[in-house]
Amino acid sequence: MERIQKILSAAGVCSRREAEELILEGKVRVNGRIVSELGQKADIGKDVIKVGNRVVGRESGRKIYLLLNKPKGYVTTTKDPQGRKTVMELLGRGLSAGDRSTGGARVYPVGRLDYDSEGMLILTNDGDFANAVMHPSKEVQKTYEVKVKGVMGDAEFNRLAGGVRLSDGITAPAKVRKRKLAEANSWIEITIHEGRNRQVRRMCEALGHPVQKLKRTKVGPVSMGALPPGGYRELTPSEVRALLKAAGKEPDKQRAAG
Repeated sequence: MERIQKILSAAGVCSRREAEELILEGKVRVNGRIVSELGQKADIGKDVIKVGNRVVGRESGRKIYLLLNKPKGYVTTTKDPQGRKTVMELLGRGLSAGDRSTGGARVYPVGRLDYDSEGMLILTNDGDFANAVMHPSKEVQKTYEVKVKGVMGDAEFNRLAGGVRLSDGITAPAKVRKRKLAEANSWIEITIHEGRNRQVRRMCEALGHPVQKLKRTKVGPVSMGALPPGGYRELTPSEVRALLKAAGKEPDKQRAAG
């Protein structure tokens, strides 16, 4: 018996977060009955689980791990009720030689990048991998290049590094590096491991330096490299193993084989 949101995630239907939303919206049924509470469990080997009209079974195809350079102006969801462009619309464009398509398998984003942010985003159909990499308790580090308004002084850098008080509490210490200072703005590099909503933007705004540009360049030990905006590639088996290691999880044989 497993929690239903975990079953949906492991089956490649959606992320755990999106599975919870589907449950609360009454779109999941087990043996014909609507599931309405997040704590409910089921046995995928015995119970009939449906999302809408789709019967959910254990995902038997190959695991897919994609690295996408998200452009500004896309939302990091599989669908958007407001009709905005989603990162899913970028898949299928510009695969380089040697890359394989998703083969019709459903993938979904690991974590979020907000509408106005850009940079490295991972997509997968491996629910356990997604949960390991994005869960705050795993403390997988994310690195961002940030352009802020105004010139940051040493005192402000020290505050970013030591923790900034936000409406939801003081942030954990961050790694901060000066990139370039000008009269009107500053470029900095900041690395955090928490997963608060719009955290980097809120940290900088709390110091009086609104963010003008934000780009994620690295997740754990894996860098985005020279991918063009909107471009994507498959993560290599060694990159997948490195991300799992950063999350304190050992890869299984299927992931290790790529």
